[in-house]
Amino acid sequence: MPFVQVSLATGRTPEQIRALISEVTAAVARAVDAPAANVRVVVTEVPPTHWAAGDVTIQERNRA
Repeated sequence: MPFVQVSLATGRTPEQIRALISEVTAAVARAVDAPAANVRVVVTEVPPTHWAAGDVTIQERNRA
């Protein structure tokens, strides 16, 4: 049973998250020849103040 966990900064619409789940499910099912019903996808949204690269948060980067 494939399990995929996706982390995103908050800010996407529910429709975008739903589309992501559908696309990931389809891609995994194709790639590993698994039934789509067996694919598990978890989307975790992270506040932009809690995600950083190079000691700069997404929120700080967006302000610049």
